[in-house]
Amino acid sequence: MPINVPILFVEINYSNYIFVVGIIDEKENIKIIEKIIIKNEGIIENKFTNINQAQEIIKKNIHLIEDKLDCVFKEVTIIIDNFEYSSINISGFKKLNGFQVLKENISYILNSLKSVITENEKEKSILHIFNSKNILDGTSIENLPIGLYGDFYSHELTFFLIRSNDLKNIKQIFNKSNIDIKKVLIKNFIEGIQLINKDNNETFFKIKISKEKSDISFFDKSSYRYVEHFKFGSNIILKDIEKVCSINHEIISNILLDKFFVNKDYKEDEYLNEKYFTNDSYRKIRKKLILDIANARIEEISNIIFKKNININSFRKNCDKVYIIIEEEDVFENFHNSFESYFSKNDNFKTVSINDFQIDQLIINAANLLFYGWKKEAIPVTQSKNSLISKIFKSIFD
Repeated sequence: MPINVPILFVEINYSNYIFVVGIIDEKENIKIIEKIIIKNEGIIENKFTNINQAQEIIKKNIHLIEDKLDCVFKEVTIIIDNFEYSSINISGFKKLNGFQVLKENISYILNSLKSVITENEKEKSILHIFNSKNILDGTSIENLPIGLYGDFYSHELTFFLIRSNDLKNIKQIFNKSNIDIKKVLIKNFIEGIQLINKDNNETFFKIKISKEKSDISFFDKSSYRYVEHFKFGSNIILKDIEKVCSINHEIISNILLDKFFVNKDYKEDEYLNEKYFTNDSYRKIRKKLILDIANARIEEISNIIFKKNININSFRKNCDKVYIIIEEEDVFENFHNSFESYFSKNDNFKTVSINDFQIDQLIINAANLLFYGWKKEAIPVTQSKNSLISKIFKSIFD
């Protein structure tokens, strides 16, 4: 583990490139020493559209940081939050007939599963592999059951994949600056780790509502097991208000600044104040109407992503907590109570709404993941002494 050596992280999301540099001190604490956030260029939504433009802006800002810190970066860890990735759960088994589970048995199962994925997903590359379930004779076991006797052993892995062309483009952009990609991390995974560490709760749904997109993730006993993406976000709520009330986005922004929807601080028949219509003619609109419009769309969003989503039915059984991350601050401030209410309505789920994750803490979690690995990731990247499970997986996949 490098002590007091600058470590470069770059987050690529729908809006920005975020450059962050951290160092690890003598006590193995991670400190953020530099950060630059700029509007992304050369990329639209989840596709690079101008590779030269992206290369130049990234190269320019890396050089700025290198000059300021008097260092030269040779590698970077990428955090992705815009490229679509997918998850696949797949199981393998071994008939034991009363014999012990051997390291070789597990190696064979895991090698076979990886071969199945690579052969059937030829246009995708593996980003993360998680240990999802170890089952010996029908009993779920937390750790690898090496040395235990049994008749039948089943092992389930979860693979997270990205389009290979997207990964090639990311590598090409940073190779222009003579920087190698050390690892590509999924931001949802890092955020999940942060929630686990913060609340000491290892099984939950995590729903992220961004401006133009949304996704749902599922963590099961600290293993990242599922993701699904949706091509709509919180902006659809504001567009509904615009359309029904015949007002523009500027007026809506002015209304939301007052945050009177948070505690329903208004009367049932109270109308909007004229002050919101600064550059437009006044319209007599009840405040409650705006909340009703928002609630109707929020209910629909909750049904599509969560309540009526048949793809997650098998994950609901042993889970009672849902985190809802609402990235747009004005939407969060005014409607987070509605999100919590509709996502938990008629269910026993405890919902918690969060505005967003602080970038500094996110990078600290990413650095810990980089150097120490994660207990349920099949290929931990760690500088510490490898455990038995680390040695097994590294021998298979490296």
